[in-house]
Order: sequence, then C-alpha cells, then structure tokens
Amino acid sequence: MSSRRLRVGILGATGMVGQRFIQLLADHPQFEVTAVAASDRSQGKAYGDACSWRLMGEMPSSVRSLQVQAPAPPLDCDLVFSSLPGDIARETEGSFAAAGCPVISNSSAYRMDADVPLLIPEVNHPHLGLLSRQRQQNSSGGFIVTNPNCSAIMLALALAPLHAAFGITTVAVTTLQALSGAGYPGVASLDILDNVLPYIPSEEEKIAAETTKILGHFSSEQIEPAPMVVSAQCHRVNVADGHMGAVRVKLSRQARLSELRDVLASFRSLPQELGLHSAPATPIVVRDEPDRPQPKLDRDAGQGMTVTVGRLMPDSVLDYRFVVLSHNTIRGAAGAAILNAELLIALGHLK
Repeated sequence: MSSRRLRVGILGATGMVGQRFIQLLADHPQFEVTAVAASDRSQGKAYGDACSWRLMGEMPSSVRSLQVQAPAPPLDCDLVFSSLPGDIARETEGSFAAAGCPVISNSSAYRMDADVPLLIPEVNHPHLGLLSRQRQQNSSGGFIVTNPNCSAIMLALALAPLHAAFGITTVAVTTLQALSGAGYPGVASLDILDNVLPYIPSEEEKIAAETTKILGHFSSEQIEPAPMVVSAQCHRVNVADGHMGAVRVKLSRQARLSELRDVLASFRSLPQELGLHSAPATPIVVRDEPDRPQPKLDRDAGQGMTVTVGRLMPDSVLDYRFVVLSHNTIRGAAGAAILNAELLIALGHLK
C-alpha cells in the first residue's frame, strides 16, 4: 500500500457528484485533492467562488482557493475522479488515460466497453484483470475503471450473494429514484411536487445491461455476462437522497427464506478483509421490520456505503421478493469510485 497521499483531480468538480467527491475526500488518509476541473463558465475562478455548495455542512477549506481548470490533461494530480456528463466524458476521460493518468470514473461513457472493469469491489474485483487488456493498447500507464449506475450498484450488491449461493435466472426490479440522482437543478419543482415521474432516460437499459456485466464471470481476459434476464422500470420520486428498488427474483435452485436471509446478512468480501477506508463493515444490512427500509431512516447506513434490504418474503410470481435501498450519491456514485480507488491501491494498481 502506498505510504503517501496520492494527488487527486476531480473532473466535473462543481456538480452534485463532484461536490460529494470533495466532501468524502476532505480527510481521506490516502488522497489529497490538488486539482479541480469543470465547464467553461467556472474556469479561472477559485473553486469557492465557482461552486454553489449544495451539500450539508460547509465546503472544505482545503479546496476553496483551488483554481478551476479545464477538464483536459495535464492536471497537477496522480489520478482523476470523473463525474462528467456522459456526452463529454468519453473523449475527456480517454484523453487522460492516453496521457498516462489513471481515471476512476462515475460517468457512463466507458461502462460497457469490453476492456473496462465495471467495478463493485465486494462483487467483482477479479474483473480488474481487464486492465491487462488496456495496458496492451496503452503503454502510457493510464487506464479507466468505472463504477456502475447508481441503481445498478444497489441491485447488484443485493443480488451477488444470492446468485453465488443459489443462482438467479430472472430479475424484475422497479426503482424509486431520488431527486439528487438528476443533479442540480435537476427536476423542476412543478414536475415532481405531488407527482411521480415514470421515466428516467436510459436508466432501465443501463440497469439491465450493467447488472449482467457486473455479475458476469471473468476468464481469459474477458467477461461472460451472467446468464440471467433483468427487467427494470424506473421512476423519479420526491425524495432528496436514497434510491429504492422493489425486486423479484427467480432462483436456479430451491432455497428456504431463512437461507436467503442468512446469505445476505453474512455477506462480506475483499474490501472488508483488507479493511479499506471507505468499506462498510457490513455491506448489506437486512431489516426485519415490515416498513423498512426507508430513505430517511436507512440511506446513511454504513456512512452511506451500506445497502439495506427489507421485506424479504416469498413471491407468488417468481420465487422471492425484497426491497433494497442505498444512498445514491455515496454508495451509488462518489463513494463507490473512491472505494474502487482504494482497492486499486491495495492491489498495487495505483502507487
């Protein structure tokens, strides 16, 4: 493990996820934010002047005087975290990787590329073997690792121990997604007050495709997608933070309800074994109350890095159903990327 703090650049630093990166990295023992980059209207300004801080608490003093730069190499950093919009992320992130900079991305641009790990450290850390394919194409030392869509992360985390223990053939999920997932200013108040929006562009396709890649098997420098069918319906609801999914699963083999509960509640993986800084002691918490999980009560479990499962019961259409909840801008975005970077350090990919 590196004995020094790595210098970090944040791409898209003034946005909601960019701000969450700044907040979570403020006192991090392995990373120090030394560069911030954002759109044309912010460039040349001090971060404290360019950024309208929207998170609870004060903006960390360590970044206030950093000058906002263009999101293009070079930046004064050892790696970049990216929260760029998907429409500009591909060219920008690719340019950083080509210039020799590791890119840890929350953006969607590279998630489904065959040589890019779509990483949840507790679920599919062997997929980091794909980095050898990137190194064959790029000798500069740069590479790209992505984290999944915010809803795909919570779904895949809940499915992973069940799939490993019993196999899963079919998944149907209905998501209730928080407003912060749309960024700022996000959804107009007159659209969401007294309302639910039953459509989020591209979300349903992302969840279906990303889940099978995440749960897929890595062999011979490629990923074979998990042999399951995933169907998703996505809704925007009037909640500030915390995505929820109502999930139904069909298993490959029969299992008792108590077995499912035990497998979920006992789940631990490599980040917990390594004691990574952002890894929750318990990746999945199972609640037995009939009215849990709830965003206001459960989104901050494990400092926002634990997903909560509740209402686990038999289902009359498939085999079992449950509700899963996670904090969408922590475990579902910035916190996920930071945990990915911590694992990369622990495994010797970042130095």
